[in-house]
Amino acid sequence: MGPLVPFIISEEFSLVIALFLGIGFGFILEQAGFSSTRKLVGLFYGYDFTVLRVFFTAGITAMAGVLLLGHYGLLDLDVIYVNPTFLKSALLGGAIMGVGFIIGGFCPGTSVCALAIGKLDALAFVFGAILGVFAFTEGFPLVEGIYNSNNMGQVKISEYLGMSDILFGFLLAAMAVGAFVATWYIENKVNKRKPVISGKLRNQYAYAVLGPFVVLGIVAFLPGKYDIINKRIADQKRQQTCVFKEMPADKLAHEIVNNYYVLNVIDVRTPEEFEAYHLPTAINIPFDQMMDRQYEPIFRQKLKTNVFYADSDTLVRMACLHAKFIGKSENYIMKESSTEFREMFFELTPPGPEATKQQLSLYNYRSQTAAQMTNLMESLKNIGAPVKRQVVTVKGGC
Repeated sequence: MGPLVPFIISEEFSLVIALFLGIGFGFILEQAGFSSTRKLVGLFYGYDFTVLRVFFTAGITAMAGVLLLGHYGLLDLDVIYVNPTFLKSALLGGAIMGVGFIIGGFCPGTSVCALAIGKLDALAFVFGAILGVFAFTEGFPLVEGIYNSNNMGQVKISEYLGMSDILFGFLLAAMAVGAFVATWYIENKVNKRKPVISGKLRNQYAYAVLGPFVVLGIVAFLPGKYDIINKRIADQKRQQTCVFKEMPADKLAHEIVNNYYVLNVIDVRTPEEFEAYHLPTAINIPFDQMMDRQYEPIFRQKLKTNVFYADSDTLVRMACLHAKFIGKSENYIMKESSTEFREMFFELTPPGPEATKQQLSLYNYRSQTAAQMTNLMESLKNIGAPVKRQVVTVKGGC
């Protein structure tokens, strides 16, 4: 559940969800016949390719779902853990597991499934697997060189081949269809059956094949969440229908001193510019990171008013537009730039002897407000830090 809702569901509750998902997964494996060694090893003898079909179907379904959810911003693809590739040890380990699969009739997961329904051969297999794990752990120094050789890092097949994820998705789906057809003919030949499919079943297969291609087509050709947001922003800019609520620097300073708890003062400049100088109580959300999932709660909440500022009028207006389409908060932009704010409050020039009463009053107000903001920042030192959440990659696999 981590990538879908990494900051909503706690790690403890994720374990509860994992328990029920595991029970469901085991039930489906058993119902599919994966507790039977005869069905499992049929893949190697050519009389039953259920294993290939099930796992290929699961892979294609998961791939299409991940791409679709990521396309519409419902799944954070950045926190999905990609296992590092150690090519030589992967090939060697795969060969060893394949031999064990043929001899024992199980893979690790299906052996546990079979053990759960009381099969003695599964008990022997699991016991042997435990001995193998122990032997590997104790003898690891002897095989460490092979284990860590050919480290290619966290690379995906699509990246290695230099193609997009969606193109690889189409190729993998086509490969799956080809494998299903080929293994169907092989099964019929080995089992001496006539390769005949009824009309009703043929239609069901056609719909099943069409499904992932439709999903991949949606991802490939229809705009995603952020494409839609950027298009709406571009349309408003072109039609000149953008309406911005502006807040003068003097008004914002007054609100910071008296009502800081109902404001989100948001600096959309770079982290380096933010560190060099920022407004009191401000948080840093760089403009190019505004679409990040971790900031959405700030733009969706309705308890605080968001006030954006930068050194560029164009940048701060674009940030406000993005926030408008990401969420439903009340958004303002500071009328002045951050440089002007600093000059107005923290680099004040005392008025000359010929200053008017209004100028003196303005100077006194700004100097007093600057002192109050300084005192406030001393009391709330941690609030000025940029808003950051640690990216948690979710590790796991079969």
